[in-house]
Amino acid sequence: MAAIDHLVLATPDLASTVAEVAALTGTEPVPGGAHPGLGTRNHLLGLGEGAYLEIVGPDPEQPEPERPRPFGIDGLTESRIVTWAVRVENLDAACAGSREAGYDPGEAWSMSRRTPAGGELQWRLTLDRERGHRGLIPFLIDWGRAAHPSANLPTVPLVSLEAIHPDPGSIEVPLKAIGTHLLIKPGNRQALQATLFGETGLVVLH
Repeated sequence: MAAIDHLVLATPDLASTVAEVAALTGTEPVPGGAHPGLGTRNHLLGLGEGAYLEIVGPDPEQPEPERPRPFGIDGLTESRIVTWAVRVENLDAACAGSREAGYDPGEAWSMSRRTPAGGELQWRLTLDRERGHRGLIPFLIDWGRAAHPSANLPTVPLVSLEAIHPDPGSIEVPLKAIGTHLLIKPGNRQALQATLFGETGLVVLH
């Protein structure tokens, strides 16, 4: 079973969302770094068991990007969990296996960001280049030999990750093909919901 790598909490205002998450959980997310050319940067919060929460939003220190920012950030009016990622050790093999099982996770490509220490972190993933997310169906990510971003992060344990979808059965095949699982409840919208155990008690992020 592929493990959760990270959840993506996208926001139109990074600073305010980081402050909100800190107030809700009692734990301050730490700066991650900038994504050159995409017009975004992130803050990170550990979720335990090698997973983390990525809070990503516009980077005021970068010029306006040539294309829309990923994760639909330019169209957001408030923060929301837009998607999630599962970690694999051989991305090309994982993609091939998923296609054989009936779901094409997309093209594998490389991405990077600058770290607060001035270095560069590189990884490969199947994140949709145009839309920047795949919603309830996670994208695949392979960190290769890079140090995983969850290392040494302050942690607020993830209690559960759930989804709402009008037709839960329609995404069971893609999830199974990828080799992961997600609890899906029927509803009239599509949404992800994460429950964390913070210093203040249970915290629900949508």
